[in-house]
Amino acid sequence: MNNKTDFLTGKCLVAMPNMPDERFSQSLIYICSHSKDGAMGFVVNKKIKEFSFADLATQLPINPLHPIAPIDLHQGGPLEKIRGFVLHSTDYIKNDTFVIDENIAISSSIDILTDIAFGIGPKDNLIALGYTSWSAEQLENEIKNNDWLIITPNTDLVFRTKDEEKWQKAIDEIGIDINRLSYFSGHA
Repeated sequence: MNNKTDFLTGKCLVAMPNMPDERFSQSLIYICSHSKDGAMGFVVNKKIKEFSFADLATQLPINPLHPIAPIDLHQGGPLEKIRGFVLHSTDYIKNDTFVIDENIAISSSIDILTDIAFGIGPKDNLIALGYTSWSAEQLENEIKNNDWLIITPNTDLVFRTKDEEKWQKAIDEIGIDINRLSYFSGHA
């Protein structure tokens, strides 16, 4: 863990192949906040197929002069699926921006969506609808139960790797053969 106050903030959780919750099967989750009180993060490798950024823009007061280029929306998690968040590079900082580390920040205002639509938003961004959340000690218990592996992500993995390749790339970065892992936890 990072330190006594940030725990897993800025890390990624990699779902184990035996993930008991189907909603998180082969998920890569970026943790934006983790403390003794719980954790919050976003699934960063599962696109929303039935709803586009252009669809979202028509529901918001965003009126670009030109058609909006295709921008993917992601299933950030099962909670509050109508609430939007933008995980993004730190070259874009506004009043509502929460900086997670030197490379990644999060914003949730209409301003960032408008700026993205007009092509003046952050260099790297990932738009998530919904989020994941854990209560106090819930995530720690899931890690003890071998539900998750932990990695320190880089911006290429979070923003530039194809979604369908992120989970495997995260496994590869750990440097283990997933087929040789035991899916049972033990206590000495």
